[in-house]
Amino acid sequence: MGGRQATTARPAGACFVMVPSGREIVIPPGGCTGWHFHRVRLEAVVLAGTLTRVLHDRTVEVHTAGTTFVEPAGIRHIHLGHNLGTEPVVLHVTPELPDGIPFSIPAPAPPGVTPEICEEHTY
Repeated sequence: MGGRQATTARPAGACFVMVPSGREIVIPPGGCTGWHFHRVRLEAVVLAGTLTRVLHDRTVEVHTAGTTFVEPAGIRHIHLGHNLGTEPVVLHVTPELPDGIPFSIPAPAPPGVTPEICEEHTY
């Protein structure tokens, strides 16, 4: 079969990473996403900043740059995200949803939430 295969030389020490398709979300300093849920399970990587999430049961989770988390699908998993820091929070979230499908669905705050959690998104 006399065919030849061409190869491309890679620079020494080069690192190649496949990034799954998805969406980049930026939350400015002091920003809050508001209470919401997702129709599908999401996987997120914090690329920059520190994200503080408040879950439906008022549990607080803090995610720094380089960490990952999963948001389960469904209305039972209402949550919000805060950027309490001084630099933007940048997230890469998968999966990428088809055009016309909302990324998140706004929801009322869970029972017992007080204004201290996110004053503009309590009710």
